Amino acid sequence: MARPRIVIVGAGFAGYHAARVLSRLARGRAEVVVINPTDYFLYLPLLAEVAVGLLEPRRVTVSVSDTLPDVRLVLGEVDRIDLASRRVRWVDPDHRWWEAGYDRLMIAVGSVNKLLPIPGVAEHAHGLRGMPEALFLRDHLTRQIELADEATDPRERAARCTFVVVGGGFTGTEVAAQGVLYTDVLYERHPGLGRQRPHWLLLNRSSRVLREFDERLSRAAARVLRERGVDLRLGVSVQEATHEGVRLTDGSFVATRSLIWCVGIRPDPLVESLGLPTIQGRLVVDEYLNVPGHPQVYACGDAAAVPDLTRPHQIAPMTAQHAQRQGKQAAYNIAASYGQGGRRPYTQHDLGRTIDLGGTRAAANPAGLPLTGVPAKAVTRGYHLLALPGNRTRVTADWTLDAALTRPTVQLGVIPAQAVPLDTTSPELPAWRR
Repeated sequence: MARPRIVIVGAGFAGYHAARVLSRLARGRAEVVVINPTDYFLYLPLLAEVAVGLLEPRRVTVSVSDTLPDVRLVLGEVDRIDLASRRVRWVDPDHRWWEAGYDRLMIAVGSVNKLLPIPGVAEHAHGLRGMPEALFLRDHLTRQIELADEATDPRERAARCTFVVVGGGFTGTEVAAQGVLYTDVLYERHPGLGRQRPHWLLLNRSSRVLREFDERLSRAAARVLRERGVDLRLGVSVQEATHEGVRLTDGSFVATRSLIWCVGIRPDPLVESLGLPTIQGRLVVDEYLNVPGHPQVYACGDAAAVPDLTRPHQIAPMTAQHAQRQGKQAAYNIAASYGQGGRRPYTQHDLGRTIDLGGTRAAANPAGLPLTGVPAKAVTRGYHLLALPGNRTRVTADWTLDAALTRPTVQLGVIPAQAVPLDTTSPELPAWRR
């Protein structure tokens, strides 16, 4: 008799860690299949460090096949789930369509860039949600400084040296804080720029950056940004984007060739296509991470509206730490559905947040204890090394070399702008990249 098949859609924080648990619990009892567009788990919290040349790209990617040898990896992008017949359809990198049945299904497709109906943004902005975006941004920052060095028109030179980040959350704050250090390195290597130093702006609709943090840590991060010359504009956002620059909601116009969009995330569109109840675009699940009415289907991570049992009528935030723990709990509950142990509800316990601001600066609140400076840096890097399921020695080596040697600043030229649109669900992208 064929073994039951457990299909996991997505290999992000939730899907990868669920597969890791199930590869142990279901060994010999069930086939565990992971369907994902890439053959790696991407450690998103360090992606900004790839974008500024601090970490090499493969440091933040962990091979699914190497680390989960008992899991069958299928390269593809799932575009349809038939809940009635228990079948999943996907398209592979060669644009071939495939289908497979499942006995248990875990939906862990994660999230994509959050879009707003602002003229020109989709055409001229770029986000930071995957490796292609990080590699493109690294090249783009380098290219703008190099082209500014060649420019004879002072206005063009100033525009190319101006970088606008939209969104003062964790990603936007980290990109601005790390990015200004990188372009300062580039500036020192291009003396032809003279007094035209790189100029960074961070726009945020809120009255402060990092609203998820304790206010003291928010102020500390803002202080670091301002010390580095970042133009922090609070209560301001983009009204319109063009090839020449951006018009802001305060009426001013900023000439730039660089618009970096970090306003937030939304669940993958596959969630909406299921036709099931959602909350804030996320699939409704119970405290056991089960989809109501479909006992064989589970969902977790950014795709699921997981009830927060510690706060009535609230759902768990879309963070990596919760996705990872939800994935593990869902895996245990799937094993319980086969009679292996008992199922348990997901209980949220926030371990705190960390943000690396580059250099020796960081902010963190482990277990509610607010830290800044070198202590926060130690906690932040220690947390990342513990959370990384691989490549820890290589990441540590890159951090050490960056402190001792000059950072390489060459362009790789491997990702064209049209391959990384802000709308990653654009029909112009190949189906396996959407």
